[in-house]
Amino acid sequence: MAETIREEYVRKNPRSAELYPKFKELFPSGGAGHDGYVASPFPISITRGQGPRKWDVDGNEYIDYGMGSASLLLGHAHPEVVDALVQAAPNGSHYGAPVESMLEWGERVVNLIPCAEKVRFVASGAESTMLSIRVARAYTGKEKVIRWESHYHGWHDYAMPGNLPPFDKPASIGIPQGSLDSMVVLPPDLDALERVLATDDNIAAVITEGSGASYGTVPLAPGFLEGVRRLTRQYDVLMILDEVITGFRWSPGGLQAKIGLDPDLCTLAKVLTGGLPGGAVAGKKEFMQVMEQTGDRDHDRFARVLHGGTFNANPYCAATGNAALRIAATGEMQNTADRMAERLRVGLREVIDRYEVAACVYGESSTFHIYFGGRSIEGLDAIALKSTSPELQTNFRQALQVRGVDLMSRTSGVLSGVHTEEDIAQSLEAFDGAMKALMDEGLVSHD
Repeated sequence: MAETIREEYVRKNPRSAELYPKFKELFPSGGAGHDGYVASPFPISITRGQGPRKWDVDGNEYIDYGMGSASLLLGHAHPEVVDALVQAAPNGSHYGAPVESMLEWGERVVNLIPCAEKVRFVASGAESTMLSIRVARAYTGKEKVIRWESHYHGWHDYAMPGNLPPFDKPASIGIPQGSLDSMVVLPPDLDALERVLATDDNIAAVITEGSGASYGTVPLAPGFLEGVRRLTRQYDVLMILDEVITGFRWSPGGLQAKIGLDPDLCTLAKVLTGGLPGGAVAGKKEFMQVMEQTGDRDHDRFARVLHGGTFNANPYCAATGNAALRIAATGEMQNTADRMAERLRVGLREVIDRYEVAACVYGESSTFHIYFGGRSIEGLDAIALKSTSPELQTNFRQALQVRGVDLMSRTSGVLSGVHTEEDIAQSLEAFDGAMKALMDEGLVSHD
């Protein structure tokens, strides 16, 4: 009798299985350092990555479509990024003072990102959205921020309302009621936005994930971002564009440069640092000035945004960030990633058509998403598009892993500028085998 998907997964990963109890003993939440890494019966432990591929502790090789949670547009261990880190490492990791490479890094951001007149580096994408909200509140003197159902802005208190369904409940316990009350959660609908803006004069900003929820899992309607920009201007509130994923990936200047959008503030991370921890808030000087220290004691204590962060723009991250943005600025990596992603999406649709599965493939730029539940996503909301059963999601990802392919999440992924036609062809063979395995186990059915 043929092995099940899970049986093959367990057989091929004995060392990962052996390590898992030790991870669980030391670390909460399934022994993982990130809730998204939790897997049943155990997650795979990775040892190294190179280009578009990575290898686990059992020696298994994977074509990687996780790409460091979308941070590795240049692929794993890009030689110029590695060289930048190697050159910086002997000089020390932290001086408690500005470094010249930070100046160069900031100039690159300003030159690439249209709304960036001023930049403040932080240590993560979550920190960037948290700081952007504080800046918006400080500038406007207002307290509430509007966000959209299912959009992801990190794990801090202000990002938890509306992150997961049901959207009227926070995505985590431990969030103070005051934090919840300061966020207004709306479905992605411009009429709903205008109703709130017209009736509530305590709105500081609207924050929007540029790609739509979860790097495009729930796409935005055409013209939606432009509508948000129009309404925020009309009602004199700030528009924060979350470009943690789309920044430098959708184009060298991010999504805003690609579509000609003019946000007041934007948040950046991922590609920004070339794969090391880090992020930034960038925006118009008028708004970023709320962080300025003037030397006036009253102003600096009571009339400005305070912001620290031990590892902000440390020499290592500045070095790798400069290397990554120098390459990203040419646009070549984005063009290749987008082209390979489209080739993969087309091939995945052919696999689905061949097996006549009730599924749909979609995505923009260098992303791809697979929706199990119908041949179209038209008219579907976040709840529907994120409702694939956990059992199917886990088996789908593991069916791919045992065939040498890994995803960013259980049904979607991103590409790098170093994925090749050969990688795509090999991946499509794996997807074909995975789809057949799912059908054999009765996990998916004919359309």
